[in-house]
Amino acid sequence: MALNGEYSHVAFDEVRAPLNKGKWRSDVFRADANKPMDVEVGTGNGTHFAHHVTKHPERLLVGLELKYKPLIQTIRRAVNAGANNAAITRFHAFNIEDLFTEGEIDNVFIHFPDPWTSPKKPKNRFVQKRNLEILHRLQKPGSVIEFKTDSLVYFLWAMDEIRQSPYKIVYETQDLHNSPIKEQNFETAFEKIFLREGIKINYVKLEKV
Repeated sequence: MALNGEYSHVAFDEVRAPLNKGKWRSDVFRADANKPMDVEVGTGNGTHFAHHVTKHPERLLVGLELKYKPLIQTIRRAVNAGANNAAITRFHAFNIEDLFTEGEIDNVFIHFPDPWTSPKKPKNRFVQKRNLEILHRLQKPGSVIEFKTDSLVYFLWAMDEIRQSPYKIVYETQDLHNSPIKEQNFETAFEKIFLREGIKINYVKLEKV
């Protein structure tokens, strides 16, 4: 199994990952304590993950992905691109507090999570007040959260949750690709599919102040 073999130095299962809590920079990356370390919640097949670590070699990135195949695709993309600033774990994002200490992480990316649109399922959505309060504790001041979704239902629901959280809303749009920040955006694999189908992308950027 790749989590305990080929990629064991940068890919962690549910048992090994929490052992890095408070020590990701020193033990996993062998990096300076002040080096920025970002988190991607739900990496999918890793196109954004690989893009981020190669475009920003000065930053570290830890990915959380529950599904085994996308997890391996993600870390393989990064390693094959020559990145030494990437790590990933098979871990449920609702338990992210078991992975990091207060103030340990910087920016957080949440791109196209499951919208859980069934009436009984909103409690499963990651972008909710409870999890935002946890992320706020884990992030350093000045850090941001970037959330993208094709689901307007999820987005509007999440915005209500966000307004009850400690975060400052920096920018919000229900049509990212017709917005002033379009050129700054990296299109994920899912995003390209949605755009071909004519689906608008909802986006919000939050800041811990």
